[in-house]
This record gives sequence, structure tokens and C-alpha cells, in this order.
Amino acid sequence: MLKVGIDIGGTKIAGGVVDQDGRILEKVRVDTPADTRALADAVIDMARHFGAGHEVAAVGVAAAGFIDRDRATVIHAPNIAWRNEPLKATLEAGIDVPIAIENDANAAGWAEFRFGAGRDVDNMVMLTMGTGVGGAIVLDGELFRGGHGIAAELGHTRFTRDGLPCGCGQNGCLEQYASGRALQREANAIADAGGIGAALAELRAETGTISGPAVSRLVLAGDPGATEALRRVATALGEACGGFQAVLDPELFVIGGGVAQLGEDLLAPVRLAYETSLPGYGDRPVAEFAIAQLVNDAGLIGAADLAGREV
Repeated sequence: MLKVGIDIGGTKIAGGVVDQDGRILEKVRVDTPADTRALADAVIDMARHFGAGHEVAAVGVAAAGFIDRDRATVIHAPNIAWRNEPLKATLEAGIDVPIAIENDANAAGWAEFRFGAGRDVDNMVMLTMGTGVGGAIVLDGELFRGGHGIAAELGHTRFTRDGLPCGCGQNGCLEQYASGRALQREANAIADAGGIGAALAELRAETGTISGPAVSRLVLAGDPGATEALRRVATALGEACGGFQAVLDPELFVIGGGVAQLGEDLLAPVRLAYETSLPGYGDRPVAEFAIAQLVNDAGLIGAADLAGREV
């Protein structure tokens, strides 16, 4: 059975035809329109395009934001002007196969569980380190959505009391300390302090900014300032995972997003902080840590597979 997966991002819409083994048979990307009506039309056009060349049984759509329990309405989206948007009904008016709507982090996490780093476990938590921190939880082989459909917003757990302000309206959220944006902030702070931050300060003087990819390149080159910036961010993530372990007891944490491309350079300090934060460490089973495998395709693959399950 073939399904279509469409991942709506703030700047692009990625779609693909996915088979039962999670393989993408055809893929298309277009820019995300600013107008919400044009955005819906773009998704409908993409689904129709795939349907013209393949026998498609269902369409899954992944979008950033809070999706209601019925998986029909986008309650709130951070980068798109959706507020209580009846997205499923809008798309059903233009697509003649069943539609499934899912949060983008949930879709990506489900893809990793089914076809990626988590395919050999039953209980998994995924954290994506991008502009913010996204989360997905799989418990006993099922995606956990919570009573209102908007569970697993792990990046918005309170990490520090009276901490940095967050875009969600609260202060001290994890994503302010363990995201790609946090990595840039720490790198700038180290550059300001001098000493080990000399290379970071030089980079900023040359380019006017310190980008996440630039910090990653310096980490891979062994620069002490960039390595310290990464250690601070990884420590925050690992400490949070110790708390998540106490509540959810996953077998595996999968780390995705741009920062995850650093692989073991990231995971080593994450594991250390996790172990020192875990209740009962030394006397209890611990989780494994792995880097996400499906990278930018995870959202569309997961959305497609979830749509197929609904059918």
C-alpha cells in the first residue's frame, strides 16, 4: 500500500510517496506560501500530483503546532497563521483519499521508531535540536498524544526556574538551553569572554555572526571554545533526559535536528549528564542514546505511515 506524506515547514513543503517499508519512491519540495489558503492549495496540488502517478491509499500531513485530539484542527502553529484551523476538513475538500493530520515532531519520531534508530525497541523518546527542541514519545509501540492531543512538547518543560524567556510565553523552558539557538548563544558568550573563545570571536568578527553550522565545524576541528559551547548545551539536554527517564522509562533516546549531526561529539556529554541526573543510577536499567537516521525525510515518512495505519 502506497501513502503520501507531506511535511509542512515554515519555509518549505516536502512531500513524497512512501511504501510500506518506509522507502520514498518519489519526492517533491516547494516553498511554503505565506497565505494560509494558498498553503492548503499547495498541499492539495502536491497530493493530486502524487495521486496521478501512483495508486495512493491515504495522505498524511505533518505540521508544526498543537493538533487537537481528533487530529483534525491545528489549535496553534508557531510559524504559520493557524489558530483553530480546521486543516483536515479543508484538505478533504480537495483530496479524494483519507487524510491524517499529525504534529511534525510526532511524525518524525514515529518514522524513527518504525524505520530508523528506534525500530528495535518498544519504548522511545525522540528529541530534535533545531531552532527549538521538539519531542515525540512512543510507549509500548504506540505514539503517545495525551488527553488533549498535544503531549510530548518536551522542549517546553520547565528546565530553570525564572530562566530565559521562551516564545511559548513561559520562562526557563528546555529549548532555551538545549537547542541550536542555545548553542549559538553559548558560543557568543564564550567569544565575549576571550581565552578559549578566540576562534569564535575571530569568526564573528569576519562574518558578523556565529552560526550553528560554523560552531559545528569548529567542534569537529577540535576548537576548545566551540567544544565548551556544545558541552553546555549537551549537558542541559542530558540532565533533562534524566528527568524524562524517571517519568517515561524509555529504552532509547533518539536525538535529531541539526546539532545531532555532530554524532558522538554530542552524545558523549549528553550521556554523562544523563547518568549524573538519573535517580537510582547504578542500581537500575538505563536507556541507550542514538542519532536519528532519517534526517530531513522523517516527517514525511512518519506522516505517511501514520496515515496508512488509520486506513
